[in-house]
Amino acid sequence: MHQVEKTTMLSALLASGRPTERIITVEETFELVVLGRDSVALQCRQPSLEGTGEITLRRLVKEALRMRPDRLVVGEVREAESLDLLIALNSGLPGMSSIHANNARDALTKLCTLPLLAGRNIDSAFVVPTVASSIDVVVHCELVRGGRRRVVEILAPTGQVTSGVIEASPIFTLEHGSLEHTGGYPSRTTKFAAAGLDPALVLGSRR
Repeated sequence: MHQVEKTTMLSALLASGRPTERIITVEETFELVVLGRDSVALQCRQPSLEGTGEITLRRLVKEALRMRPDRLVVGEVREAESLDLLIALNSGLPGMSSIHANNARDALTKLCTLPLLAGRNIDSAFVVPTVASSIDVVVHCELVRGGRRRVVEILAPTGQVTSGVIEASPIFTLEHGSLEHTGGYPSRTTKFAAAGLDPALVLGSRR
C-alpha cells in the first residue's frame, strides 16, 4: 500500500465518525488529517547527535492512552508498537492503524508477528487470540497502474482461531473491477450495535 493511500483512507474513515469523539493520532511524521474534531496529533522525535531525546512510537502510544482518547489512531505499525496498540484495542478502546501487507489475510498474519518483537516474554499463544478478538475489520487498499488507488477487499475476523490461524470472512471482494458484497456479514455485531449500526441493514442495501 502506498503511504499517501493509507493516510487518505484513515483520514476518510475518521471523517465519518462521531464529531464528539476525542481522537489521538500517533505517527512517525504528521500525515493524517483530522478536521473539525477534538484531536491531538503526536509525532515521533529522532535522537539528537548525542543520542538523546528520542521519542519512539511505542512511547507515544503509551502516552496517548493517558490522554483518555475516544479513539486511538496509529499511522502505521511496523515493529513492537503493534503490541501496545493491540493491548489498547483489547481493553475496549476503539482504534485503527495501517500496515504493509499483500492482502487482508496477510495483514492479520503480520499483525500476529510484529508484537513478538516486543520481547522474549511475548509469544504467539497470547498475540494470535488477542488479534482475533481485537480486530473487527480489515480494509485492503492497493495502488494500481497509473496512480489510481482502490479498495480491493474488506475482511471481518470472526474472533475464532483454528490451528493457530485467525478465521475471517470476506465481506467485500473485487469482482471484474468492482468492489462487490460477497453476501457475508460480520459475525460479531456487538460493537456495531453500540454504534447504532446494523450490518444486515447497511449491507442489505448494497445487494
